Parts: sequence; structure tokens; C-alpha cells
Amino acid sequence: MDFFNQTGKMAIGSRLRMLTDKITNDAELIHKMYGIDIRAKWFPVFFVLAHGEAKTITAIAKEIGHSHPSVSNIVKEMVEKGIAKETKDKSDGRRNLIMLSSKGKKMSEILIEECSDMTITIENISSETHNDLWQAIEEWEYLLSEKSLLERVKEVKKQRESKDIEITLYKPCYQEAFKSLSEEWINEYFQMEKTDYKVINNPKEMILEKGGEIFVALYKNEPVGVCALLKMNDEHYDYELSKLAVSPKVQGKGIGFLLGQTAINKARELGGRNLYLESNTILKPAIHIYEKLGFKKIFGHNTLYQRCNIQMELVIK
Repeated sequence: MDFFNQTGKMAIGSRLRMLTDKITNDAELIHKMYGIDIRAKWFPVFFVLAHGEAKTITAIAKEIGHSHPSVSNIVKEMVEKGIAKETKDKSDGRRNLIMLSSKGKKMSEILIEECSDMTITIENISSETHNDLWQAIEEWEYLLSEKSLLERVKEVKKQRESKDIEITLYKPCYQEAFKSLSEEWINEYFQMEKTDYKVINNPKEMILEKGGEIFVALYKNEPVGVCALLKMNDEHYDYELSKLAVSPKVQGKGIGFLLGQTAINKARELGGRNLYLESNTILKPAIHIYEKLGFKKIFGHNTLYQRCNIQMELVIK
């Protein structure tokens, strides 16, 4: 299969579907060979009902791991074929129970022989292979239930992209980036306030000369994120984490977390023990970053910003 040699493991879904199609096509021919007139996709429902107990569609769906609509459609097709039938639940008239019809029950007797022959056939195929496919499927199902393929690809993507991310200290050449990135998110959700203008227009005077730091995130050498560490004159807190901003075009790469982590490390290096920040609960991604960094909610600290409706602190260890 030259196509799969070219795509490699990226096409695992396509390759599994191709294998599934082969097995499914043969399965329908095998059912016919045994005189069992069912479609391959009906088999899980048929197998469950073959044990004799009437079940609701919800119970069947839960047992075979299919969605309720999927099982409902299969049952409808099986009823139309005369293999299954629906009856009202005597204990609860609102529920329908599904069971095999007399025709379906006769097929289920033959199914025992088919299942026995199929099991031996699968075991024979397994004995000819170097790897246990059944065990591998179970392992993959477990691993993907713990963490989805999507989540795993996101992690790899972020790890790859992190190689193009650099956190550096503020320089005058980043003045415009510090200003524009700060204004961008504030204006999107709120309005610029007097304190905002004072800080972003005079970072050297308002932050650096007062013992603070500004960090700039570069992605492929372009400034795409900023974060400030403000020295506080406060009896409870040493520094404030402020002006964290990341360009929308690079969000999702973990840049906000890296900026926050860098600021915390710098505060620790400078002897800081208690960090403070202000935010707004509408900024859910930012709040998530702060919580991931270890910040906890507090109440009652004075604020200069009208938009602030949540305050947080971090005790540096």
C-alpha cells in the first residue's frame, strides 16, 4: 500500500477503516452462510438481545458503547426485518422494551455455532501474526480513554511550537509591542483607564525604575506577548503580576503560561514571597492560566481598576 507508506502513521484512521470495511463485508457474507439474515452493524444489538432478556434502547446503548440514536436506528431496522419486536414495559408504560422475535430467536440458536467458528478462526489468524491485535486494541482504547488523540496532538504541537518561543527582558524597541498588545485585549473586553495609560505609556518610569520587570514573548522573533512584574509598596504583597497579554494569532501555544512562569521565577529570584494580581472573571483563559500557575482567589484588597472583579495571590515556595 504505497499510499500508507507515504502518509505513515498519520493515516491510522483511514487504515483502520479499510480493515474494518474488509471485516464488515466478510461478516455479512458469513452471517448469510450460516443462515442468519442480519447486517453486520446489527450484530452488537442482536448479540445482546440473544441472551433472552428484554432491554430498553438506553440499556442496550450503554452495554455496547453506542449512542442512543445509533441503537434506535438499528432497532428500527431489525423490527422492520421481523428480527426484533418492541413491547411496553409492564412496570412502566412510558418505556418500550426490545426483544428478539421468534424469527430472531431461531437465528440466535445458529449464532452460537457461528460465534464458535469465528472465535477459532480469529485465534488461527492471531497465531500467524507477531502482534496480538486484540490486546493492542484494548491498550489503545484504554490509552485514548485516559487522554484523547486530540489532546495528545495538541501537546505535541505545543511542544514543537515552543521551540520557536523565546521569553526575553524588555528593551525600548519593544515599547510599541507592549503598548499595542495591552491595548488590544483591554479594548476588546473593557475600556482603557487612566492607570492603563500611565503604565503602558511610561513602562520605564512606572515599572522598571521602581524595581519591576517586563517580559516579552517572541514567536519566530516577533513580539507576541508581554507580562509585567510590578514592585508593590504593600504590607502583604511584594510584587504584582500585571499586563499579561498574548496576541490572538498565537494563543493556544502556552505563551501566557510561560510568561507568568517567568515572572514568578524572577520574583523568587528577587526575594519576593507573595504575589498579587487583578483580573476579571470574563477572561476565563487568563483565569485558567493563573490557577494553573498556583494563584488562589482572595477578597478585599484595594484596586485602582474599575474592571477588576477578582483578586488572586500566590505564595512563592
